[in-house]
Amino acid sequence: MLVYGDRDRHENPRVAMGRIAAAHRAAVAKPDGLIRHAMLVSLFIEAAELAQGLADAEFAALGEDDCTPCRDAAMAVVMGLARAVARSWRGEPQPDACALAAELETLSAQPLPEAVRIRRPEGYAFYGLYPEAYLEAAARLPPDLPTPFVVIGLRSIGTGLAAMAAVALDAAPPVTLRPIGHPFQRAVRVSARLRAALLADAGASYVIVDEGPGLSGSSFGAVADWLETAGVPSRRIAFLPSHGGDPGPRSADRHRRRWAEAVRPVIGFDELTHAAHGPVPPLECWFEDTLGPAVAPLRDLSGGAWRMVSGDLAGDLAANVAADWPPVHAQQERRKFLLRTASGSWLLKFAGLGRLGEAKLDRARALHQAGFTTKPMALRHGFLAERWLDGAQPPSTMPLERLADYLLFRAQRFPAERDTGACLPDLLAMARVNIGEALGAAATVSLDCWTPDILRELDAGVRRVITDNRLHIWEWLRTTDGRVLKADSLDHADAHDVVGCQDIAWDVAGAIVEFGLAEAEADRLCDAVGASKRLVAFHLPCYLAFQIGYWSFASSDAGAASMRRFYGEAWKRQADRGGRSPPPAGTP
Repeated sequence: MLVYGDRDRHENPRVAMGRIAAAHRAAVAKPDGLIRHAMLVSLFIEAAELAQGLADAEFAALGEDDCTPCRDAAMAVVMGLARAVARSWRGEPQPDACALAAELETLSAQPLPEAVRIRRPEGYAFYGLYPEAYLEAAARLPPDLPTPFVVIGLRSIGTGLAAMAAVALDAAPPVTLRPIGHPFQRAVRVSARLRAALLADAGASYVIVDEGPGLSGSSFGAVADWLETAGVPSRRIAFLPSHGGDPGPRSADRHRRRWAEAVRPVIGFDELTHAAHGPVPPLECWFEDTLGPAVAPLRDLSGGAWRMVSGDLAGDLAANVAADWPPVHAQQERRKFLLRTASGSWLLKFAGLGRLGEAKLDRARALHQAGFTTKPMALRHGFLAERWLDGAQPPSTMPLERLADYLLFRAQRFPAERDTGACLPDLLAMARVNIGEALGAAATVSLDCWTPDILRELDAGVRRVITDNRLHIWEWLRTTDGRVLKADSLDHADAHDVVGCQDIAWDVAGAIVEFGLAEAEADRLCDAVGASKRLVAFHLPCYLAFQIGYWSFASSDAGAASMRRFYGEAWKRQADRGGRSPPPAGTP
């Protein structure tokens, strides 16, 4: 199944450096506390992204990882900000602000490319991975590991995480490597000069740093294989991963055996955020300045636990059996918590670290001011607080006018760049794969009508916006005073999937499927929103195919199988109604 996808961006290094310098001046002017700490972490992430982009640009030019002045200068900036984050986390005085300015000036003197490709660090964006966790985890490496430490970060996200580990270990700046090749059989390419530098001290210990491991753990394994081949004993190789589990089912036997025996300390999200660290209080206190102190323990709503709370608040928990709950894809849900204060009940949801979260706060304010969502209150170190609606339940019916108003607002208010979502041919390729796997190759015949010529014609009219991408009935709430509001409306166009930002026709297609709109209702919705009916006709099978794939990965939830059946049956109905041919050219 094709479901997951990465979103990259291109950045001018000098523009990025100017932004980092200005934001750092603003951060150091703030008083000690969570707000300044979050600003420093955001800057650190930006610097690490820039270092990743520059290193990958050199890798592309050389065909291997190497030691270069540009890489050293970029990592010096990352290390300077890593030290600032570490000092803030520990409640220590900040380093001299002039040092970062000098490091940026040194980097600026390098021959930099006009643009670099920045890979989105998934852990910071989606999974509640905090770089401070690696600062704490590195400090838990066994004291009997021989020194010095050589820290190796795996690009992308390992660039910054390795810097945090190096600061904790008082080690030299880390080296970063780009594992390449098949996702389950990664390898590294290291220049002779870099090899000599990495292996210069025969008694050193090596700390490999990255997110994961995932399905295979082959990125971690590739670096450890390289080190062992170079003569480093396995007892002097340690790992800093993002979780304490084993590599997934696609891992090689030798990698699983090594992983089981290796030193690999982990600091989990709960341990990190539910305790105080210097000026950074526990998570339940992050919003005290705005919402007041907690009057009850913070309640975890992640992984679908919000379904139980909704019933409890409605006084009808006994009637809510699991089979009747909305389905969830627990692995793809963001962390969320229920906070109760004297001022009311509040949902704290992970929105992403750095500039990602700030953009979502702006979007949340716009949606609330237009009357479509509950009120956002504040953003604190990656978590967005918004009012929790006691007693709200999914509506029994959805007013078409309300749906049209919401989609029209998004289409007009939230434009997006063209490279922020899958192109039409990629959506079609996804549909072919997912439908072929779910329903058989014969079921994909209905997609043959979407020829390259038709797709080029449709693409000329595409206007990308930050689509909702999640219009299921349980994503809407009818409040106790009768209003119909949209929940979870901020970031599904920026999720870890292949879809991304699309023309508003994608959301129209989603609404047609989710609410079972008749043809006349679908036409009215298209007209009200100003969506192309030909583009909606194309997106309908793609939407169904994506949903089939999405719910295929949610096998642990009781409702996932019924959702796959629902979308599979909808596919067959759509084909029977004439889905084998697109509307004629000239259709609006």
